[in-house]
Amino acid sequence: MAATDVQFEVEGAVATIAINRPGVRNALDTHCRASLREAFAGAGGDDRVRAVILTGAGDQAFCAGQDVKELVTFDGDGAVAWVEDMKSLYACVRGFEKPVVGAINGVAAGLGFQLALMTDIRIAGGSTRMGQTEINLGLASMSGPWIMREVMGLAHTVEMTLTARLADAADCLRLGLVSEVVADDALMERAREAAQALAQKPPLAVAVTKRRIWEFLQPGFNEAMAASAVAHRAAFESGEPQKALRTFLDKRAKTA
Repeated sequence: MAATDVQFEVEGAVATIAINRPGVRNALDTHCRASLREAFAGAGGDDRVRAVILTGAGDQAFCAGQDVKELVTFDGDGAVAWVEDMKSLYACVRGFEKPVVGAINGVAAGLGFQLALMTDIRIAGGSTRMGQTEINLGLASMSGPWIMREVMGLAHTVEMTLTARLADAADCLRLGLVSEVVADDALMERAREAAQALAQKPPLAVAVTKRRIWEFLQPGFNEAMAASAVAHRAAFESGEPQKALRTFLDKRAKTA
């Protein structure tokens, strides 16, 4: 695992996994996703670990989503491979049989928002903002609305998906996206307290319970990811997302 991608450490019964690409607000690329899966595999296979905290390095972002510089290079086949890679990561986190606490620091947007929603319990810092921003980049939201609807219902899902707005911490709490909001400087301490409490639960009961929850979510997850592969293949073969993404990158370069 490259140290520049993911930080992994174990303290007592709790493993902390941190996305470590602060220069791009912890945006995910192919290598980083592989490193995250490797970290979860390591935590899963370590008998000392009874709970995991997932967070982002630095104080600006949990995860800003997909690394746009990588995304702009995709064709239809690349888009399908990307969806399959994200599916593998989501399943890795959602299907993990030990409790996962999301310590949401700063922005969780697009794929980063979806990744956050795959954790079991989410605690946010006061500066947290979360949202499904993909439509602003010319990308259809396919997998995001599935998990958003499971968490906060259809009406809020439609509104947040189409507007692409970022909800602040108070709104995230109101919508049920997080279970608790604390001061930014208290976030990791509170996440560790929550993880340590979960680590005391009987591990077999936790694993079987989590497995059952995943089983009744699985059909919807599979359908959403299959639809995402079809839609993104068609879109990237048309060239429309790449055009919108290049425009976004050009604007960002001019304001940098």
